[in-house]
Amino acid sequence: MKIALYNRDPGNGIEALKQLLREKGATLACYGEDFFSWEDLPADTGLFLSLGGDGTFLQSLTFVRDRGIPVAGINFGRLGFLTTAQAADAARWADDLLAGRFHVEERSLLRATCAQMPEDFYPYALNEVSLQRRGSGMLSVRVRIDGRELPTYWSDGLVVATPTGSTAYNLSVGGPIVMPSSEVMVIAPIAPHNLNVRPLVVPMSAFVEMRFESRSGSALLAVDNRPFEVPSGAEIALSRGRYGLHYASFSENNFIGALRTKLLWGEDRRNTI
Repeated sequence: MKIALYNRDPGNGIEALKQLLREKGATLACYGEDFFSWEDLPADTGLFLSLGGDGTFLQSLTFVRDRGIPVAGINFGRLGFLTTAQAADAARWADDLLAGRFHVEERSLLRATCAQMPEDFYPYALNEVSLQRRGSGMLSVRVRIDGRELPTYWSDGLVVATPTGSTAYNLSVGGPIVMPSSEVMVIAPIAPHNLNVRPLVVPMSAFVEMRFESRSGSALLAVDNRPFEVPSGAEIALSRGRYGLHYASFSENNFIGALRTKLLWGEDRRNTI
């Protein structure tokens, strides 16, 4: 099995990990050496390793695309919620990786379409699609779900998150945490000016349309961590992607474990005094 290694920063420990995997018999294809874009990712790649934090993991999706290659995240960053193992523990999980002893689950993706989307822009998101103001004025966002219009959102923007992305931007704007296997997406306003508007959970099968107006003349549309500018009046459509991401982890209970260890779910200082 050929393993593709992707990292955006050379960082301490990257070369040591490569050496360890090679010593254990792995055949590697390294970003910046053996491939440079999704088009020249080796055809016989059996596993894609993202070396870094969550931002690096999200970028991995743009390389794998619809090829069904499992992606595992090795944390060289800080929080690393999407990552499944620590780089410092490589001696412990490397044998499991090379023996194929890892769990793979399919994570849903969102597809964004917009007339102003740049040419060759990858339109799929693992975490969320967000619309954000650029100037000081708020946005007026009209949303339709399967053709049915919601009350207008007056806010700094809007986040539409997948279950995987529920613990990312969605969580920071007050949206709910959703189990990754759930067949839903979350629509959550960013700093809403009409305070009786709250995050809304809708089926993943829904077709979501957005149209916004802004006195600033434009806003930022971000597909995961890849933004571009859209003019006031632009129309954006969101739907479930025609394929998902094959998410590889070394524990079937990885999501619950991440809630407890990385988001400190349920921690209470009173229990440590």
